[in-house]
Amino acid sequence: MWISGLLLALSGCEAGSRSGSEAAAGDWPAYGRTADEQHYSPLDQINAETAPRLGLVWSHDLPVGMSATQPIEQSGVVYITTGHSDVTALDAKSGRRQWIWESNARQLAGDKLRQGYGARGLAYYEGRIFVGTHDGRLVALDAATGEPVWTAQTVAKGDNAYISGAPRAFDGKVIIGFGGADGGGVRGYVSCYDSRTGKLLWKFYIVPGNPATATDETTKAVSSSWRGQWWKSGGGGTAWNAIVYDPELKRFYIGTGNGYPYNQKLRSPGGGDNLYLSSIVAVDAETGKYVWHYQINPGEQWDYKATQDITLATLDIHGRPRKVLMQAPTNGFFYVLDRETGKLISAKPYTKVTWASKIDLITGRPVENPGARFEKGLFEMWPTIAGGHNWPPQSFSPKTKLVYIPTINRGMFIGDEGLDLTTQTRKGYPNNINVGMGITGNFEPSLAGQGSFLLAWDPITQKARWKVPMPGFWPAGTMVTGGNLVFQGQMDNKFRAYDAVSGNPVWSYDTRAPIVAAAISYSVEGRQYITVLTGNGGSSGGYHGVMEQQFKIDYRSQARRVLTFALDGKKALPPALAAPPKIRPVDPGYRANPALERQGAGYYALACGTCHGSGGAAAGTAPDLRISLATQSEETFLAIVREGVLMPQGMPRFQDMPENWVLAIRQYLRARGQALPPTTRSGDG
Repeated sequence: MWISGLLLALSGCEAGSRSGSEAAAGDWPAYGRTADEQHYSPLDQINAETAPRLGLVWSHDLPVGMSATQPIEQSGVVYITTGHSDVTALDAKSGRRQWIWESNARQLAGDKLRQGYGARGLAYYEGRIFVGTHDGRLVALDAATGEPVWTAQTVAKGDNAYISGAPRAFDGKVIIGFGGADGGGVRGYVSCYDSRTGKLLWKFYIVPGNPATATDETTKAVSSSWRGQWWKSGGGGTAWNAIVYDPELKRFYIGTGNGYPYNQKLRSPGGGDNLYLSSIVAVDAETGKYVWHYQINPGEQWDYKATQDITLATLDIHGRPRKVLMQAPTNGFFYVLDRETGKLISAKPYTKVTWASKIDLITGRPVENPGARFEKGLFEMWPTIAGGHNWPPQSFSPKTKLVYIPTINRGMFIGDEGLDLTTQTRKGYPNNINVGMGITGNFEPSLAGQGSFLLAWDPITQKARWKVPMPGFWPAGTMVTGGNLVFQGQMDNKFRAYDAVSGNPVWSYDTRAPIVAAAISYSVEGRQYITVLTGNGGSSGGYHGVMEQQFKIDYRSQARRVLTFALDGKKALPPALAAPPKIRPVDPGYRANPALERQGAGYYALACGTCHGSGGAAAGTAPDLRISLATQSEETFLAIVREGVLMPQGMPRFQDMPENWVLAIRQYLRARGQALPPTTRSGDG
């Protein structure tokens, strides 16, 4: 242990100018710590023997809003982003706040607030912190003071594009993508900037533009893989999460998103592979020029995407070392690619899959099952559009050679029967998107065998080594250490450490709040620390709210905090606020109107459920509207929804929503409130 402590002390003395591609052992300066994004710390002071001594060292309270970011740490300072891209710097030993930078993204984002939930990551490089804001800016901050150094507007101000993912900084460059392909009108691309000046160096488009006018490389190369007039709706393919730098080959690997609209019959009538949707694309880091691609879902049809974490490693495969790229995307297969050539090495399902029987290793293409494109009606699809794995990061240990995947095992019924596939807008609401498919059973626990788990996956044999069931349907991100421990938070207010080899639990802590973020580990003055953020958010507290209600999660009262642990920590965690009771509201003006309430239920699902929860049952991302007094006043409700009076608090404006839609939603929510039992407590509804 003396040698381990000495190494920790030495690693904490590294200069503060390193990038994520060459992080000191005791620092965590980038989203995945190092460029390979293994989410692995070599520190081993905390291990199976010593883990029972772990205790809280400090905590820092956070404001209401998104708190799902994985922090970063450099030279004894922890940096986090919360809400819609605000940044805070904290002393890594004490938790004392050093500075805070407010992005004002809620005031600047406009209708972009309808998309996404908030920021999920940062980057440190050469004395600067880089953050993408919800309104589409890439901002460089002085790491010592929090003062802006430069700002670049990476997307148009009036479209649906927004930034939620972490920038990646390397070799004098910083790269960023964006999201928005679920909202229409967006053509995906990534932008690369000079890290010192903010000057745009290059841009790589993920889908083609109009062949008659666009002159970029992508349009020339892959327009033939599309049909119709896809460019009118943007095409989608945004890169909102996985962008990985390879310092050995001087390349970027970009994980690209779903198409828009989802249904290919509407997006690209007549088929085609629709490149580079749902793909991993390698581009030259200096020039942004295309190198190779591998498409996981040709002719993407299901909102499946390759935006999940990409992990780089060298593995011994068939007796020789291979530079590989590994991903567990939403479609349920685990892929191992040769990152030099882009050739598929292997692919096997890591969760239940019904849309395809296998991935053909000769062609690299999936063998789709009959009915998977719902040509014969509703199809029971596993995984759901939420995927077998979503944005919570996986981790990889170079010691165990295992990947630790936060895995979802859920099914849904999907189809397009009865939908108008001739228009991309829904009837009665000109700006409400028509994604071209209908979903049933997705957000209700109606299919047997659903659940989630922590999965230890062997990428060489493509088999599970062990798995541990998780509470709820949205498992948190993972982090693995040189002490052979996997750390993961849970929906039931627990933060746990597992033996990385066996999966046996070795430590647990009651955080008094759910966790969806991944932890990090770092050292300061010879002491190893573990830091994680608490608080539910994103899809887990929105669409999945019905299923997370069992954990009694409330938007305003849940304890959003930064928690930091070390051996022999003795600090007591303050109690969480009591959740307000979800009792039947006193609403003397309510009169039942079943027909209007049925209409309102449909409108609510389209416009509100993403944040406020399926059936009105929220679980942390936004307020539970079943008990909101705002629904009792028509004037107040219209002012919130159509006029945007709560935009500074993060509530989007829907000025284009017809008034009859708004009033139908109001009627539905009042009915849902009256359906609550008079003694229901928060979380039981």
